[in-house]
Amino acid sequence: MPTKKRSEQEQQPKYRAIADYLREGILNGTFPEGRPVPSEDKLAELFKVTRPTVRQGIAELRASGLVEVMAGRGAFVRSLHSRPSLTRPRGVRRTAEGQYVDADGISWTDAEPPTATRTDAPLALAELLRIPPGEPMFTYDVLQTADAGRLRQLHRTYVPFSVLAGTKYEETAPPPAPALYAALAGLGHELTFAEHVRTRMPLPDQAKALHLGEGMPVFQLLRVATGNNSRPLALEELHLPGSDLDLVYDLRP
Repeated sequence: MPTKKRSEQEQQPKYRAIADYLREGILNGTFPEGRPVPSEDKLAELFKVTRPTVRQGIAELRASGLVEVMAGRGAFVRSLHSRPSLTRPRGVRRTAEGQYVDADGISWTDAEPPTATRTDAPLALAELLRIPPGEPMFTYDVLQTADAGRLRQLHRTYVPFSVLAGTKYEETAPPPAPALYAALAGLGHELTFAEHVRTRMPLPDQAKALHLGEGMPVFQLLRVATGNNSRPLALEELHLPGSDLDLVYDLRP
């Protein structure tokens, strides 16, 4: 058996051997929480490999949540108790001018004009909006940035056609959120909001747009805006980088 085990280790890729070495050190406490793992140069020398191979091994640990990579500083053992670098309060508030803004106070800039399309409601969204599957919706897509491009999010707005029937927006499309909410309030709706939050792995185009590293998940936020008679009126879909981000909700009795 020992001979067979050595043979299997020799056959496995070098990057995986690096990942196994670091993983074992993290789990047995050789590399403590919050401390850096050996540098790329040290690992390259130890395993007689190139630095790209080392990065591939570290990427495996990053994907499994054991390490985090800090630009210019290297890879660190992830601590379960460390504070994230960004905290975003969640919620919607209305300004004195009647505009609706996010509670986090971040000023987002559209990287390009929103793409407006007509889409048919898939089953999952139809259930949230309480409309028949396949009902047509106005849909807006845009990549947004803030803090000189350091922060990025993908923002999509859905508005069912049936919500706008008999209003001035039946023939002229309404604006995307958040300006959409002032438009809906102008139609006489008293708005309330609820958010559904989940994590998942991004699609390739989402990872590229958000500048996500390999194995990094995203937060998917679905915000449903409800109007009079508890009728869902619109839905926002946000995709946010899931690393080093804390979402805070103010829950009041």
